[in-house]
Amino acid sequence: MSAVRHRLLAAAVTVPVLIGALGACGYGSEAKKDTSADVAPKGPKIDGLDQVRIGFFGNTTHATPLVGVQNGLFQKELGGTQLKTSVFNAGPAEIEALNSGALDIGWIGPSPAINGYTKSHGKSLKIISGSASGGVSLVVNPKKIKSLSDLKGKTIATPQLGNTQDVALLNFLAEKGYKVDATTGKGDVTVQRTDNKVTPTAFQQGSIDGAWVPEPTASKLVAAGGKSLLDEKKLWKDGKFVITNVIVSQRFLKEHPKAVEAVLRASVRTNAWIRSHPDEAKKALNDQLADPQIAGKALPADVLDPAFKNIDITDDPLAATLQQEADHAVKAGLLKSPDLKGIYDLTLLNKVLKSEGKQPADDAGLGSK
Repeated sequence: MSAVRHRLLAAAVTVPVLIGALGACGYGSEAKKDTSADVAPKGPKIDGLDQVRIGFFGNTTHATPLVGVQNGLFQKELGGTQLKTSVFNAGPAEIEALNSGALDIGWIGPSPAINGYTKSHGKSLKIISGSASGGVSLVVNPKKIKSLSDLKGKTIATPQLGNTQDVALLNFLAEKGYKVDATTGKGDVTVQRTDNKVTPTAFQQGSIDGAWVPEPTASKLVAAGGKSLLDEKKLWKDGKFVITNVIVSQRFLKEHPKAVEAVLRASVRTNAWIRSHPDEAKKALNDQLADPQIAGKALPADVLDPAFKNIDITDDPLAATLQQEADHAVKAGLLKSPDLKGIYDLTLLNKVLKSEGKQPADDAGLGSK
């Protein structure tokens, strides 16, 4: 782990709960500068604010903010309040930005959201919406692994110790009867924590036999000759599980509910646009990824097409699956049993959904205390 990431992890929390870091996708740790679309603020300011600062990752599981920012949908809802964006490479850095007051609203994975909430004793953030489901696969070298019964003695990569995919793999291996030390990754199957940026190279060089990873890394491995042996959707009821949430600073939610509502309205309308214009949305997403301030490189069609297809855009936070993911982390020994009561506040989301003629989202009993 780099010294930079270590400092970010240490700063982001006050009480040790997890063994290791809970990153969203393991894409690094530093935030990049503002990448707001060139859309001028127009109209009255929301809540009298000069700006609203949102954060997200430069990958396909964060399609909602990437597409919505590029198309100007977020700025439109904010009127005369300027949208400011930051692109993050890992969950701990985004949680630290939220905790320090440098960020108001963010798109992030379930594990860092759980981590940030529990380590602040329920005071730092609220999950206020869903954004994406699915988009995670076990991709293997078909010459070395032909079926799920061939995993013993093999090396499987995950993005980061204790991150969402790491927990999912450890839980899957345990249910299949494999013994693995969660902290070291050693056992019947070796779990090797590898940054998603270098996983394709490690795969091609043969230092790993497969990887349990999110999009677009999974599709990159398939394009490099790998085989998708298991889509994680098959392990969840109705094939749905949270991969990206929307979180907000509790202070910002309390002080500026109209601004939060505006961002949520933009999110809901962006999701609707993505679902009704998939080809245009895919192009908009890839245009954003090509931006040097986001990912710096567009995805080739043989990666972009399956990566986009494998992700389900949703307003539903899929709260019940968040609790299950937390339970899996506890079972693996990576998390002390957390009290997630109060982690959700879906009041404004459901207000927006009602106004858009959509069904309300459920917090699975984990709503505000």
